[in-house]
Amino acid sequence: MSRHPVDHHEPSDGGRMKHFAEVERTSGAEGSHPSAKALTRRPEERDGKNRRAAHYARIERGHRA
Repeated sequence: MSRHPVDHHEPSDGGRMKHFAEVERTSGAEGSHPSAKALTRRPEERDGKNRRAAHYARIERGHRA
């Protein structure tokens, strides 16, 4: 017996997130809280520990620089 059409899951291509980001870009400043605007404009902080772990994982997999 085959599955119901609703039970067939297709991989997402991120369409919901793309649409959400487009709405956020086009909506402008009206209706946005100042703290939310500050969070979206804040640069992403990078931690040096994460890069080091990535290098160790790369070496562990056998990839050399």
